Parts: sequence; structure tokens; C-alpha cells
Amino acid sequence: MNYSESERCKPLLAGVDEAGRGPLAGPVVASAVILGENFNCEGLDDSKKLGEKARAKLDTQIRKHAISWSIGMATVIEIDGLNIHNATLLAMRRAILGLTVWPSSVLVDGKFIPSLSIPAYAKIGGDSLFPVISAASIIAKQARDRLLRRYDETYPGFGFSQHKGYPTKLHLEALNKLGITPIHRRSYAPVRKVLEVVDG
Repeated sequence: MNYSESERCKPLLAGVDEAGRGPLAGPVVASAVILGENFNCEGLDDSKKLGEKARAKLDTQIRKHAISWSIGMATVIEIDGLNIHNATLLAMRRAILGLTVWPSSVLVDGKFIPSLSIPAYAKIGGDSLFPVISAASIIAKQARDRLLRRYDETYPGFGFSQHKGYPTKLHLEALNKLGITPIHRRSYAPVRKVLEVVDG
């Protein structure tokens, strides 16, 4: 489904995106956002293309001025039990159901949509094309980053505040040295490899 330029900020269109499919640790976080017709969309873009300061500023602006926004998560246990694809859809569904204003339709970044009772459409690269998805991308990214910074205090030595759970050299070295934590995804190959050595 194609949306005109004017429809990209349609009040009851909810944009949905996720953060955290690839990391080895922590939940996958999704956000749903409904922007108002008068919302200033300047600066909105895919969260991965924005610097940390720009994301933080936009995150505050979206939370303050959007008609409604919500965050949904799927836990590490759910990711390991359902697989990351299904867990992501679950997090998206939770985010949508958490909106205080029910949208008329939903536009999701990617190829797949969660099970819903309202019209929903998927658009690959939508986080760069539609401000309402960009807003959801920013909210989800910022929420997950804040969570991983807290995990950095709970599990020192892993560097979660730096790599946010992604499989960087620092993270992999910490895994091999310190072992896994309760927030690590046991179904992911690098974590499973460490478990196999321990159980070996």
C-alpha cells in the first residue's frame, strides 16, 4: 500500500519498529507511535542513521508531542523459546496493544506484521521512508539502550553500555572470560558455544 506525502503523518496511523534483533543479550524492544497531523517531522529518520544526541532529542520530542506511543518487549526466555522472528512480532503486538489511542491502521518496518484485528502493512526500509516509523524506531532504540546501560551496572565487565549486547569483539571476549549471564540469549550461536564448553 502506498501512502502520499500528506498521509505520512496521518493521526491514526501507527508506525511500528523494533530494536535488538541481532544482539546476543537483552530483550527485543518494539515501539508503536501515532503522530499528530501537526507534529514537526523535521529530523526524523531511521534511528541507526542518527547520532546519539539527535536520537535523544527526538525521543524526548516524540514522547512529549505524539498522540500516543508505547513500548513492548519480548524477553530473553521468549526469544529462546519462540525464536527471534516470532518474539519480535510478539513485542510489536504488545507495543500496539499498549497504545492509549487505538489506530485505524498500522505500518510496520520490514517484511512481516504481527497478528492484529486492524489493517496492517509492512514496508521494507520504512524507517527511512515514513516519519511515523522513524519515530517508532527512535523510541525503541532509545528504550533498549537505556535498558542495556542499566544491565552494564548489574553485570559489570561485559561492556553492555558500549556494545548494547551486539556481538562485538569486546562482548565475545567477555563471554569467553566471564561466561553467560541471565540476560544472554542461549539460542544464539556464540552464547550456545560458550555453554557447550562449560557443559562439555
